Amino acid sequence: MTAIKIGRRRIGENHPAFIIAEAGVNHNGDTSLARKLVDDAVAAGVDAVKFQTFVTEEIVTRTAQKADYQKKNTGSSGESQFEMLKKLELSFGAFRELKRYCAFRGILFLSTPFDRRSADFLDDLKISAFKIASGELTNRSLLRHVALKRKPIILSTGMSTLKEVENAVTILGGTQNRQIILLHCTSEYPARAESINLRGMRTLQDRFGVPVGLSDHSRGIEIALAAVALGACVIEKHFTLDKKLPGPDHRASLEPQELKALVRGIRNIEKAMGNGTKAPSGTERKISRIVRKSIVAAVDIKQGTPFREDNLTTKRPGHGISPMRWNEVIGKTAMRDFKADELIII
Repeated sequence: MTAIKIGRRRIGENHPAFIIAEAGVNHNGDTSLARKLVDDAVAAGVDAVKFQTFVTEEIVTRTAQKADYQKKNTGSSGESQFEMLKKLELSFGAFRELKRYCAFRGILFLSTPFDRRSADFLDDLKISAFKIASGELTNRSLLRHVALKRKPIILSTGMSTLKEVENAVTILGGTQNRQIILLHCTSEYPARAESINLRGMRTLQDRFGVPVGLSDHSRGIEIALAAVALGACVIEKHFTLDKKLPGPDHRASLEPQELKALVRGIRNIEKAMGNGTKAPSGTERKISRIVRKSIVAAVDIKQGTPFREDNLTTKRPGHGISPMRWNEVIGKTAMRDFKADELIII
């Protein structure tokens, strides 16, 4: 697997997980809220903060209905998907401001385009990589259009079969753009644990040989942490300033302190993964001399007395003869007197 560079980071095996804080549309169409989301992403220590860029008129019909979770989370069943998205849409000018603000705060700005016009805008904005949403995985026109930008592509695979992922990867690769990262994903908000199928990451890795990660829509942070332990190179997680805010995605998002805990947990897991060699650590070597045992005299032993089962035993500390040499010691003759509890020397 070849590592892929996004911004200053390399993504792939033997590199730290690339953590994307998915602000999405949790700014509720308010640039000031979007800036606060950037601030909280920086405070959490993530690698990138990501938004969603779209022109509502170009991605949804005026009569398209909202998904059930959107109706539930917005509390408005009569509102169309068009009306909901229009309220969440930020202008291209707002995204220019957000990218500048991200640069000022020292965090990578990313955004998902949902239409060709938005993709062109983000390319002009000199975005470091493109994220393609699960819903666009079967959108041949957009896939090819984005791939021709010759920038790294992070492709979410929610709702898809392996064949559909293969078709999408073929379209991307047909443009000679090989900079592809696949994110396993379950498009439920929130996703139930039993529907997530984390082993799907390994299926994608084995089939396509590219960096693989998880776009996680579950509640809490444990699923994302498990994904890192299983080898996820990228973790994407929705976050919000407050789960009680109105909007479709807040309830399935992390709040700032949870996002911090996620980053801390991921980095600790990475430290714990090690190199796979089974060997004692430096600290363990010191402790082993204290908690392991040595062969000692069970009773006073006179010089010339043979060592026997009844005059030897094993006790701490462990810097004498190892009990693993017991059979070697039995039958030998004491070269000097030994007091009870004294370490045996042969």
